[in-house]
Amino acid sequence: MAASVLVMAVAAGCSGSPAGQGAGGGSGVPAPGGGGSLPSPPASSGPPAGGAGPARGDVLPGLVDAATARAQLASLTVAPPGTMAGYSRSRFTHWAEQGDRCDTRETVLRRDGQDVVRDAECRAVTGTWRSLYDGAVVTEAAEVDIDHIVPLAEGWRSGASAWDAARRKEFANDLRRPQLLAVSAASNRSKGDQAPDRWQPPDRSSWCQYGRAWTTVKAAYGLTATEDEKRMLGTMLDTCS
Repeated sequence: MAASVLVMAVAAGCSGSPAGQGAGGGSGVPAPGGGGSLPSPPASSGPPAGGAGPARGDVLPGLVDAATARAQLASLTVAPPGTMAGYSRSRFTHWAEQGDRCDTRETVLRRDGQDVVRDAECRAVTGTWRSLYDGAVVTEAAEVDIDHIVPLAEGWRSGASAWDAARRKEFANDLRRPQLLAVSAASNRSKGDQAPDRWQPPDRSSWCQYGRAWTTVKAAYGLTATEDEKRMLGTMLDTCS
């Protein structure tokens, strides 16, 4: 979530804003962190200086190039969606504490925003965020959702149902891989918990990053994918120059 501005701003498969949460676990209401700190994001993923401008280059941390993403995509195990029996967002502890009174949500807001000012409790009070998905510019932190690129519910039905609590917490708070992104609430809630074959970012220029991010996260966590999902991810990777 680095280079150019953030990817937008505002929170099922994703994670969300105080205002609410996306369907099925895309973005969610900031929840109390569940102990333990996760690794800090690379210094290079910090927010760029200056006012918000058009997103250029990669804005997500840990992105691989298109060729590597294609290899990862080919390696994903194909399987039908698993059952949602037993699923609950609460089974994916978030937001986790990250130190200095900051949790994962506030850490991503700072990383992905520009000119972000925090209060004594680490809450963003001012800033500017540009949403990668739809190009919307948001200036109110409460209107920014933190999206889980691979939604929590999608993770559950593609393998996370078999994980222990620690692994699910890592997945929900992963700052090292391209799993968390500040986006507009509207785009995040439109996405809900849908896979790429069911939902694509309205701004087609974001497809290359989105496809690489989704593929990277699924490969890193050993999650399965459907045939339709893999086909659409291939289409997204085809947009990479």
